Amino acid sequence: MSNKKVRAIAFYLPQFYPTKENDEWWEPGFTEWTNVGKAKPLFRGHIQPRVPADLGYYDLRIPEVREKQAKLAFNAGIEGFCYWHYWFNGRRLLDRVFSEVVSSGEPDFPFCLCWANHSWYKKTWDPSKGPNKLLIEQTYGGVEDFSKHFYTMLPAFKDRRYMKVDGKLIFGIFDVSFQDYPLFSQTWNELARKNGFDGFFFFGLCSETYIINTAERNGIENIVVDNLVDAYYHADSAIKRKYGFLRRKYFHRPYVVHYEKYVRYAIDYLKSHYESTPNMIPCIEPGFDHSPRSAELGVIFDRSTPDKWGELCRNVINIISNSETHKENLLFIKAWNEWAEGNYLEPDLKYGKGYLDAFAKNMI
Repeated sequence: MSNKKVRAIAFYLPQFYPTKENDEWWEPGFTEWTNVGKAKPLFRGHIQPRVPADLGYYDLRIPEVREKQAKLAFNAGIEGFCYWHYWFNGRRLLDRVFSEVVSSGEPDFPFCLCWANHSWYKKTWDPSKGPNKLLIEQTYGGVEDFSKHFYTMLPAFKDRRYMKVDGKLIFGIFDVSFQDYPLFSQTWNELARKNGFDGFFFFGLCSETYIINTAERNGIENIVVDNLVDAYYHADSAIKRKYGFLRRKYFHRPYVVHYEKYVRYAIDYLKSHYESTPNMIPCIEPGFDHSPRSAELGVIFDRSTPDKWGELCRNVINIISNSETHKENLLFIKAWNEWAEGNYLEPDLKYGKGYLDAFAKNMI
Protein backbone atom coordinates (compact mmCIF):
# COMPACT_ATOMS: atom_id res chain seq x y z
CA MET A 1 0.00 0.00 0.00
CA SER A 2 1.49 3.35 -1.03
CA ASN A 3 2.25 5.86 1.71
CA LYS A 4 2.71 8.98 -0.40
CA LYS A 5 1.98 10.16 -3.91
CA VAL A 6 4.71 9.93 -6.50
CA ARG A 7 5.54 13.09 -8.45
CA ALA A 8 5.89 11.91 -12.05
CA ILE A 9 7.65 14.17 -14.57
CA ALA A 10 7.94 13.28 -18.26
CA PHE A 11 10.78 14.56 -20.44
CA TYR A 12 9.34 16.52 -23.36
CA LEU A 13 11.03 16.90 -26.76
CA PRO A 14 10.22 20.18 -28.58
CA GLN A 15 11.73 19.12 -31.94
CA PHE A 16 8.46 18.78 -33.86
CA TYR A 17 8.44 21.91 -35.99
CA PRO A 18 10.79 23.16 -38.74
CA THR A 19 13.61 25.57 -37.92
CA LYS A 20 16.12 27.50 -40.00
CA GLU A 21 19.00 25.50 -38.54
CA ASN A 22 17.46 22.11 -39.30
CA ASP A 23 16.61 23.25 -42.82
CA GLU A 24 20.31 24.03 -43.32
CA TRP A 25 21.76 21.04 -41.48
CA TRP A 26 19.42 18.32 -42.71
CA GLU A 27 16.83 19.18 -45.37
CA PRO A 28 14.04 21.75 -45.88
CA GLY A 29 11.15 21.08 -43.52
CA PHE A 30 13.11 18.59 -41.40
CA THR A 31 11.56 17.76 -38.02
CA GLU A 32 11.70 14.75 -35.71
CA TRP A 33 8.86 13.26 -37.77
CA THR A 34 11.19 12.97 -40.76
CA ASN A 35 13.14 10.14 -39.14
CA VAL A 36 10.02 8.60 -37.62
CA GLY A 37 8.22 8.36 -40.94
CA LYS A 38 11.07 6.80 -42.94
CA ALA A 39 11.80 4.00 -40.43
CA LYS A 40 11.46 0.41 -41.65
CA PRO A 41 11.11 -2.95 -39.89
CA LEU A 42 14.49 -4.71 -39.61
CA PHE A 43 13.35 -8.17 -38.53
CA ARG A 44 10.16 -10.19 -38.14
CA GLY A 45 7.92 -8.62 -35.52
CA HIS A 46 9.81 -5.31 -35.48
CA ILE A 47 7.20 -2.55 -35.14
CA GLN A 48 8.23 0.20 -37.54
CA PRO A 49 7.30 2.79 -38.54
CA ARG A 50 5.59 4.00 -35.37
CA VAL A 51 2.45 5.89 -36.29
CA PRO A 52 0.88 8.44 -33.93
CA ALA A 53 -2.83 8.09 -33.23
CA ASP A 54 -4.85 10.71 -31.32
CA LEU A 55 -2.48 13.64 -31.96
CA GLY A 56 -1.33 12.67 -35.46
CA TYR A 57 1.93 13.96 -36.97
CA TYR A 58 1.57 17.20 -35.08
CA ASP A 59 3.28 20.56 -35.37
CA LEU A 60 4.14 21.91 -31.91
CA ARG A 61 3.65 25.49 -33.08
CA ILE A 62 -0.11 24.80 -32.81
CA PRO A 63 -1.33 25.67 -29.28
CA GLU A 64 -4.24 23.21 -29.47
CA VAL A 65 -1.76 20.33 -29.82
CA ARG A 66 0.06 21.39 -26.66
CA GLU A 67 -3.26 21.62 -24.83
CA LYS A 68 -4.20 18.09 -25.86
CA GLN A 69 -0.81 16.78 -24.76
CA ALA A 70 -1.20 18.36 -21.34
CA LYS A 71 -4.69 16.93 -20.94
CA LEU A 72 -3.52 13.42 -21.84
CA ALA A 73 -0.63 13.67 -19.40
CA PHE A 74 -2.77 15.07 -16.58
CA ASN A 75 -5.38 12.34 -17.00
CA ALA A 76 -2.63 9.72 -16.74
CA GLY A 77 -1.35 11.08 -13.44
CA ILE A 78 1.74 12.88 -14.75
CA GLU A 79 2.41 16.02 -12.76
CA GLY A 80 4.37 17.97 -15.35
CA PHE A 81 6.68 18.09 -18.37
CA CYS A 82 10.44 18.55 -18.24
CA TYR A 83 11.18 20.42 -21.47
CA TRP A 84 14.52 19.85 -23.15
CA HIS A 85 16.27 23.22 -23.22
CA TYR A 86 19.04 24.24 -25.64
CA TRP A 87 21.54 26.99 -24.80
CA PHE A 88 24.90 27.36 -26.56
CA ASN A 89 26.89 30.14 -24.87
CA GLY A 90 24.27 32.81 -25.48
CA ARG A 91 22.42 31.15 -28.35
CA ARG A 92 19.09 29.35 -27.87
CA LEU A 93 17.79 26.77 -30.30
CA LEU A 94 14.38 25.10 -30.62
CA ASP A 95 13.06 27.58 -28.07
CA ARG A 96 9.82 28.64 -29.75
CA VAL A 97 7.56 26.04 -28.16
CA PHE A 98 8.64 26.59 -24.57
CA SER A 99 8.78 30.37 -25.03
CA GLU A 100 5.16 30.35 -26.21
CA VAL A 101 4.12 28.12 -23.31
CA VAL A 102 5.57 30.69 -20.91
CA SER A 103 4.36 33.84 -22.67
CA SER A 104 0.82 32.56 -23.32
CA GLY A 105 0.27 30.93 -19.92
CA GLU A 106 -1.05 27.85 -21.73
CA PRO A 107 -1.38 24.99 -21.27
CA ASP A 108 -2.05 25.33 -17.55
CA PHE A 109 0.24 22.42 -16.76
CA PRO A 110 3.40 22.34 -14.59
CA PHE A 111 6.85 22.31 -16.14
CA CYS A 112 10.57 22.40 -15.48
CA LEU A 113 13.68 22.35 -17.67
CA CYS A 114 16.62 20.09 -18.48
CA TRP A 115 19.56 21.69 -20.27
CA ALA A 116 20.80 19.49 -23.15
CA ASN A 117 24.30 20.87 -22.66
CA HIS A 118 26.14 18.83 -25.27
CA SER A 119 27.49 19.53 -28.75
CA TRP A 120 25.35 18.55 -31.73
CA TYR A 121 26.68 16.36 -34.52
CA LYS A 122 25.36 15.10 -37.81
CA LYS A 123 26.13 11.46 -37.07
CA THR A 124 26.91 8.86 -39.70
CA TRP A 125 26.50 5.97 -37.19
CA ASP A 126 28.77 3.99 -39.54
CA PRO A 127 32.55 4.61 -39.13
CA SER A 128 33.14 3.49 -42.73
CA LYS A 129 31.23 6.56 -43.93
CA GLY A 130 33.59 8.98 -42.25
CA PRO A 131 33.55 11.04 -39.07
CA ASN A 132 30.54 12.79 -37.59
CA LYS A 133 30.08 16.42 -38.64
CA LEU A 134 29.97 19.01 -35.87
CA LEU A 135 26.84 21.16 -36.21
CA ILE A 136 27.16 23.37 -33.14
CA GLU A 137 29.65 23.12 -30.29
CA GLN A 138 28.72 23.46 -26.66
CA THR A 139 31.06 25.87 -24.90
CA TYR A 140 30.78 27.62 -21.55
CA GLY A 141 31.34 31.34 -21.11
CA GLY A 142 31.80 31.51 -17.36
CA VAL A 143 29.93 33.81 -14.99
CA GLU A 144 28.97 36.31 -17.69
CA ASP A 145 27.27 33.69 -19.86
CA PHE A 146 25.78 31.83 -16.89
CA SER A 147 24.22 35.09 -15.70
CA LYS A 148 22.84 35.86 -19.15
CA HIS A 149 21.44 32.35 -19.30
CA PHE A 150 19.70 32.76 -15.95
CA TYR A 151 18.10 36.10 -16.77
CA THR A 152 16.97 34.85 -20.18
CA MET A 153 15.07 32.06 -18.43
CA LEU A 154 13.89 34.18 -15.47
CA PRO A 155 10.34 34.66 -16.85
CA ALA A 156 9.96 30.88 -16.81
CA PHE A 157 11.34 30.59 -13.28
CA LYS A 158 8.85 33.21 -12.10
CA ASP A 159 5.93 31.37 -13.68
CA ARG A 160 3.59 29.83 -11.10
CA ARG A 161 3.65 26.58 -13.12
CA TYR A 162 7.39 26.09 -12.65
CA MET A 163 7.97 22.95 -10.58
CA LYS A 164 9.87 22.99 -7.29
CA VAL A 165 11.19 20.73 -4.56
CA ASP A 166 11.08 22.30 -1.08
CA GLY A 167 10.72 25.71 -2.71
CA LYS A 168 13.72 25.17 -5.01
CA LEU A 169 13.38 25.34 -8.81
CA ILE A 170 13.93 21.98 -10.55
CA PHE A 171 16.58 22.19 -13.27
CA GLY A 172 18.42 19.34 -14.99
CA ILE A 173 21.83 18.88 -16.60
CA PHE A 174 22.13 16.32 -19.40
CA ASP A 175 25.92 16.09 -19.78
CA VAL A 176 27.22 15.42 -16.27
CA SER A 177 30.85 15.76 -17.43
CA PHE A 178 30.16 19.52 -17.13
CA GLN A 179 33.33 20.52 -15.24
CA ASP A 180 32.17 24.13 -14.80
CA TYR A 181 29.10 22.93 -12.92
CA PRO A 182 30.30 24.20 -9.49
CA LEU A 183 30.65 27.74 -10.87
CA PHE A 184 27.40 27.43 -12.82
CA SER A 185 25.39 26.22 -9.83
CA GLN A 186 26.93 28.78 -7.50
CA THR A 187 26.13 31.58 -9.96
CA TRP A 188 22.55 30.44 -10.50
CA ASN A 189 21.83 29.88 -6.82
CA GLU A 190 23.12 33.35 -5.97
CA LEU A 191 21.01 34.91 -8.73
CA ALA A 192 17.99 32.87 -7.66
CA ARG A 193 18.19 34.14 -4.08
CA LYS A 194 18.76 37.67 -5.38
CA ASN A 195 15.50 37.34 -7.32
CA GLY A 196 13.42 35.99 -4.46
CA PHE A 197 13.82 32.21 -4.90
CA ASP A 198 15.15 29.63 -2.46
CA GLY A 199 17.66 28.39 -5.02
CA PHE A 200 17.72 25.43 -7.39
CA PHE A 201 17.14 21.72 -7.08
CA PHE A 202 19.69 20.66 -9.69
CA PHE A 203 19.87 17.13 -11.06
CA GLY A 204 22.12 15.31 -13.50
CA LEU A 205 20.79 12.67 -15.90
CA CYS A 206 22.84 9.45 -15.92
CA SER A 207 21.87 6.91 -18.59
CA GLU A 208 24.76 4.69 -17.55
CA THR A 209 25.43 4.08 -13.88
CA TYR A 210 29.19 4.23 -14.35
CA ILE A 211 28.97 7.99 -15.00
CA ILE A 212 27.34 8.61 -11.61
CA ASN A 213 30.87 9.00 -10.26
CA THR A 214 31.54 11.67 -12.88
CA ALA A 215 28.41 13.57 -11.89
CA GLU A 216 29.26 13.45 -8.19
CA ARG A 217 32.88 14.38 -8.84
CA ASN A 218 31.66 17.52 -10.62
CA GLY A 219 29.46 18.39 -7.66
CA ILE A 220 26.04 17.54 -9.07
CA GLU A 221 23.88 16.95 -6.01
CA ASN A 222 20.95 14.87 -7.31
CA ILE A 223 21.28 12.01 -9.76
CA VAL A 224 18.47 10.88 -12.07
CA VAL A 225 19.36 7.26 -12.84
CA ASP A 226 18.19 5.76 -16.12
CA ASN A 227 19.23 2.10 -16.53
CA LEU A 228 18.74 2.12 -20.30
CA VAL A 229 22.36 1.54 -21.32
CA ASP A 230 23.05 -0.76 -18.37
CA ALA A 231 20.30 -3.09 -19.49
CA TYR A 232 21.83 -3.75 -22.91
CA TYR A 233 25.55 -3.46 -22.09
CA HIS A 234 26.81 -3.40 -18.53
CA ALA A 235 24.37 -5.95 -17.15
CA ASP A 236 25.99 -8.54 -19.41
CA SER A 237 29.52 -9.82 -19.74
CA ALA A 238 32.24 -7.84 -21.50
CA ILE A 239 32.24 -10.46 -24.26
CA LYS A 240 28.55 -9.92 -25.00
CA ARG A 241 29.03 -6.17 -25.01
CA LYS A 242 31.88 -6.45 -27.50
CA TYR A 243 29.82 -8.80 -29.65
CA GLY A 244 26.93 -6.33 -29.80
CA PHE A 245 29.25 -3.52 -30.83
CA LEU A 246 30.94 -5.59 -33.57
CA ARG A 247 27.61 -6.93 -34.81
CA ARG A 248 26.41 -3.41 -35.50
CA LYS A 249 29.71 -2.08 -36.85
CA TYR A 250 30.69 -4.83 -39.25
CA PHE A 251 27.55 -6.81 -40.00
CA HIS A 252 25.06 -3.93 -39.93
CA ARG A 253 22.75 -5.86 -37.64
CA PRO A 254 20.81 -4.03 -34.92
CA TYR A 255 21.50 -4.87 -31.29
CA VAL A 256 18.18 -6.26 -30.09
CA VAL A 257 17.34 -6.65 -26.40
CA HIS A 258 14.04 -7.88 -25.02
CA TYR A 259 12.26 -5.10 -23.15
CA GLU A 260 11.59 -7.59 -20.35
CA LYS A 261 15.33 -7.64 -19.63
CA TYR A 262 15.31 -3.89 -19.12
CA VAL A 263 12.26 -4.12 -16.84
CA ARG A 264 13.90 -6.77 -14.66
CA TYR A 265 17.22 -4.93 -14.53
CA ALA A 266 15.64 -1.57 -13.65
CA ILE A 267 13.50 -3.07 -10.88
CA ASP A 268 16.39 -5.06 -9.38
CA TYR A 269 18.72 -2.06 -9.49
CA LEU A 270 16.17 0.15 -7.78
CA LYS A 271 15.49 -2.41 -5.07
CA SER A 272 19.22 -2.71 -4.40
CA HIS A 273 20.21 0.95 -4.47
CA TYR A 274 17.31 3.37 -3.98
CA GLU A 275 16.83 3.27 -0.21
CA SER A 276 20.56 3.51 0.47
CA THR A 277 21.16 6.37 -1.98
CA PRO A 278 19.45 9.57 -0.77
CA ASN A 279 20.39 11.61 -3.87
CA MET A 280 19.03 9.07 -6.37
CA ILE A 281 15.93 9.74 -8.50
CA PRO A 282 14.59 6.94 -10.74
CA CYS A 283 13.96 7.38 -14.45
CA ILE A 284 12.06 4.74 -16.44
CA GLU A 285 11.41 4.20 -20.15
CA PRO A 286 8.31 2.76 -21.86
CA GLY A 287 10.49 1.50 -24.71
CA PHE A 288 13.55 2.22 -26.82
CA ASP A 289 14.21 1.85 -30.54
CA HIS A 290 16.93 3.98 -32.09
CA SER A 291 16.53 2.53 -35.60
CA PRO A 292 14.57 5.53 -37.00
CA ARG A 293 17.80 7.51 -36.56
CA SER A 294 20.50 4.86 -37.00
CA ALA A 295 18.73 2.14 -39.04
CA GLU A 296 20.45 -1.26 -38.79
CA LEU A 297 23.14 0.21 -36.49
CA GLY A 298 20.60 0.97 -33.80
CA VAL A 299 19.82 -0.50 -30.40
CA ILE A 300 16.27 -1.84 -30.07
CA PHE A 301 14.31 -2.89 -26.99
CA ASP A 302 12.02 -5.42 -28.60
CA ARG A 303 8.61 -6.65 -27.41
CA SER A 304 7.69 -3.70 -25.23
CA THR A 305 3.98 -3.79 -24.34
CA PRO A 306 1.70 -1.76 -22.06
CA ASP A 307 1.52 -4.76 -19.69
CA LYS A 308 5.29 -4.98 -19.30
CA TRP A 309 5.49 -1.21 -18.91
CA GLY A 310 2.77 -1.45 -16.29
CA GLU A 311 4.79 -4.03 -14.37
CA LEU A 312 7.75 -1.66 -14.32
CA CYS A 313 5.56 1.26 -13.21
CA ARG A 314 3.90 -0.76 -10.45
CA ASN A 315 7.19 -1.86 -8.91
CA VAL A 316 8.93 1.50 -9.20
CA ILE A 317 5.98 3.49 -7.87
CA ASN A 318 5.67 1.12 -4.94
CA ILE A 319 9.36 1.47 -4.07
CA ILE A 320 9.27 5.26 -4.26
CA SER A 321 6.01 5.74 -2.39
CA ASN A 322 7.12 3.53 0.51
CA SER A 323 10.64 4.90 0.86
CA GLU A 324 11.73 6.20 4.25
CA THR A 325 14.88 7.80 2.85
CA HIS A 326 13.43 9.93 0.06
CA LYS A 327 11.04 12.78 0.74
CA GLU A 328 10.90 14.40 -2.70
CA ASN A 329 9.26 11.23 -4.20
CA LEU A 330 10.20 12.20 -7.77
CA LEU A 331 9.98 9.88 -10.77
CA PHE A 332 11.14 10.85 -14.25
CA ILE A 333 9.81 9.20 -17.40
CA LYS A 334 11.85 9.26 -20.58
CA ALA A 335 9.90 10.25 -22.42
CA TRP A 336 6.61 11.84 -23.33
CA ASN A 337 7.31 12.11 -27.06
CA GLU A 338 10.75 10.94 -28.18
CA TRP A 339 9.29 9.10 -31.16
CA ALA A 340 12.52 8.65 -33.11
CA GLU A 341 14.02 6.76 -30.17
CA GLY A 342 10.90 4.67 -29.55
CA ASN A 343 10.38 5.97 -26.02
CA TYR A 344 7.08 7.80 -25.87
CA LEU A 345 3.80 7.69 -23.97
CA GLU A 346 1.64 9.41 -26.56
CA PRO A 347 -0.99 7.21 -28.26
CA ASP A 348 -0.01 5.27 -31.36
CA LEU A 349 -1.89 3.04 -33.79
CA LYS A 350 -0.50 -0.17 -32.29
CA TYR A 351 -1.53 0.24 -28.64
CA GLY A 352 -3.64 3.39 -28.55
CA LYS A 353 -3.50 4.89 -25.05
CA GLY A 354 -2.26 1.62 -23.61
CA TYR A 355 0.94 3.00 -22.10
CA LEU A 356 -0.83 6.00 -20.60
CA ASP A 357 -3.58 3.79 -19.19
CA ALA A 358 -1.03 1.38 -17.68
CA PHE A 359 0.74 4.25 -15.95
CA ALA A 360 -2.50 5.82 -14.74
CA LYS A 361 -3.66 2.51 -13.29
CA ASN A 362 -0.56 2.28 -11.11
CA MET A 363 -0.74 5.91 -9.99
CA ILE A 364 -4.17 5.44 -8.37
